[in-house]
Parts: sequence; structure tokens; C-alpha cells
Amino acid sequence: MATDDDVPEGKNMEARALVVGGGPAGLTTALALSAAGASVTLAAPPTAAASADGVRDPRTTALFGDSITLLENLGIWPRISSRVAPLVGLRLVDDTGGLFRAPEILFEAGEIGRETFGYNIENDVLNAALSAAIEETQGIDVIAEMIDGLDLAPDRVAARSAASTVWTGALVAAADGRNSLCRREAGISATPHPYAQHAIVCKFAHSRGHADVSTELHRRSGPLTTVPLPGQSSSLVWVETPDEAARLKALPDAAFAAELSSHLDGLLGRIEALTPRFTYPLSRMTADPLAQRRVALVGEAAHVIPPIGAQGLNLGFRDAAWLADAVETAIRAGRDLGDPITLAAYTASRKPDIRSRTAIIDILNRSLLADAAPFDLARAAGLGALQAIGPLRRLAMREGMGPNGPLPRLMRSSAIEKMAN
Repeated sequence: MATDDDVPEGKNMEARALVVGGGPAGLTTALALSAAGASVTLAAPPTAAASADGVRDPRTTALFGDSITLLENLGIWPRISSRVAPLVGLRLVDDTGGLFRAPEILFEAGEIGRETFGYNIENDVLNAALSAAIEETQGIDVIAEMIDGLDLAPDRVAARSAASTVWTGALVAAADGRNSLCRREAGISATPHPYAQHAIVCKFAHSRGHADVSTELHRRSGPLTTVPLPGQSSSLVWVETPDEAARLKALPDAAFAAELSSHLDGLLGRIEALTPRFTYPLSRMTADPLAQRRVALVGEAAHVIPPIGAQGLNLGFRDAAWLADAVETAIRAGRDLGDPITLAAYTASRKPDIRSRTAIIDILNRSLLADAAPFDLARAAGLGALQAIGPLRRLAMREGMGPNGPLPRLMRSSAIEKMAN
């Protein structure tokens, strides 16, 4: 672990940042801050490719255009590009069984002049590539343990680990998850709002091709979503009530495959080669403020939303890129990274995006759960308008990929050469 005596030549304490958390948001933040010119310490246990019983993480992430640009600028994309699946279409199907049924809609990337909306990748593949890049990046020190406390002072922050190691610097980028210790230490409030829903997650093979199209069935208990993976395989996020999710998880593979195939109505043909299934409770949360007392929240430490529209990690990547922007500006101005100006700039860049997407996803999820004709009518009318009105549909597609407006430097093409010079 870095100490005050270990500051690299040309760096001082005011340009030192600690990133806490070893998930994709934390790893990406460490690389982004380093690209911005900061001296970075990453505190996180080693990322395991499999659990203690040898079961790999079944989760995948759909990454959209700006997130792909970020990975290109950080040198990650060449490491993973052969192991991703393109997403050229998104099919929405009303499977609520309500009186007012919305029309089926197929959003196609070509309609907005793009080859793809983005790419789907297995989380453990992404984490391995990010970890390898960090090992090769000079200026990033890695502590293979988690922080168990912060000492926050007006002019610096000190972090301590269970091994009594102490790190001192200017800024903490807290990417330590929805139960963030750093968030609590900074006195930032975050009230979770649980849903009576659990997500069943796994991967599977199928006899019919997916044509690079993701399918989202809007059901009364929540969405059932299949997302393409390379070849004739897909990832699954199936939202149900907690009791039903537990029942489905416990089924033999053949019985589970039969139920999934029934819901998909033969769309992907025969379901086979299921991976072990995991379940996760759903909730939403937004921290307020997003930064204070030299602590900036990133990823699920800052926001948690249901897995609808693949917004979660894309939001976290935008956190990383905008925090790098604020840090680069501070370095250029000769200010320390954790001063109020830097934290205010980060908060201003992130709050509208986070609040608007959290609200939209919450409204959509609740509209599915509300078994009432007015909600069904409103949802059917809205989706009908998207199907019938081309400009509105294209606007929705562009907004789904990311907010309009300025982009952080690392989400602009060929930005990496321009940073920290």
C-alpha cells in the first residue's frame, strides 16, 4: 500500500486518489483517474473467476456506445472484443395479460444510423480484462484488501484496512457497492427502497439463433429478458416474486428449461446447457449528495436500479468518466483532488442523469406491477406511440443509450491522448 513516503516522482498528496471496490465500476474508475493524471491506489480483494464451489458468475452486462468508447480509450476493448455479442435490436413484448395490451415493438440500431446499440459481455470476462490492465498500468498501486474505516479531515483523507495499513491522500472514489462503508463514513444518506421482486440470473444455449436481438417480455411480476451472447447462447434476467423466484431456482434444469421455453413461446427453440441459477433481490436507491468530505460515490455506492433497460453499469461507467474529468480539471488548475470545487463539479455532472434514469426505470417497473386498467392503458398508449411515431421512437433509442449533451473526455473518440498533457 502507498504511504506518504511512496508518492511517485512528480506527484504530491493533492494528486492522490484511493479507489475502493473491485467490481467493474471500481476497476474502471481506477484506470480513468490514472488516465486523468492522478496517482491511484486501488483497494479491493482479488476478483475471483469462480465461487468457492467452482461456479462462475453468471451475470452479463450490456454496454452501450459511450461505454464502449470509454473502454477503447482505456485500452480495454481490444482485450475483450472477441468475446462480446453485438446488440442490433431490442424487442419489447407486452406479456402482462392485461385488458389493454401494448403492441410488440422492435427497436433496430440501423434506424438511428448505428451498426449496434452496444455489446453484451460476461462480467467475469470484463473484470479479468480490467484487472489485467490495472496490473500493467504504472501509477496504480493495488491493495488486495478492503478498507474498514476512513479518517476525514478538511485537508486530507486517511484510510485504514483490517491489517492496520494506512493510506493518506486527497480523494476517495467509493465504488464499494450498495452497502458502501465509505458512503456511511462520509455521512452521506442513502435509503434503499426494496421491491417485492427477485431476479433469476443464468446463461443458456438454444437451438435457434437470437439474430443479435435482445427480447424483453413485460410481465405482471416484472420483465423477463434474454440478451445475446456469442454463438447460439444468451443470458437471462427473469424477474419474479421472491417465492416464485425461489421455486424456479430450485427446479431441475429440464423443468426450468421447459418453463422458460413456454414463456418465450419457442422464440429461441430448444433451451439447453443451463448454467447454475442465482437470485438477487431488487431495489432502488440514490445517494444524496453524491460527494462530500473528500468522498465521491461511484456505481452502486451512488445508485441502484432494477435491471430494466441495462442502465446500471452504463451509469457507473459515466460516473467514472465524469469523475476523471473533474479530477483532470483540478490537476490542471493546481488544486487538490478532493476540494469542494472538484466534488461540486462531479455532482453537477451526474445528478440529472442518475435522477432521470432512476425515475424512468422505477415508473416502468411499477407500471408492470400495477394490475389496473388505467396503468395498462397508459403503458399501451405510450408503447403504441413509440411504434407508430418514427421521430419519437428514434429519440427513445438515442436516450436509452445515454443522455444527450456534453460527454466526458474519456467518452469522446481518441480522447486518451489529450488527457493529462
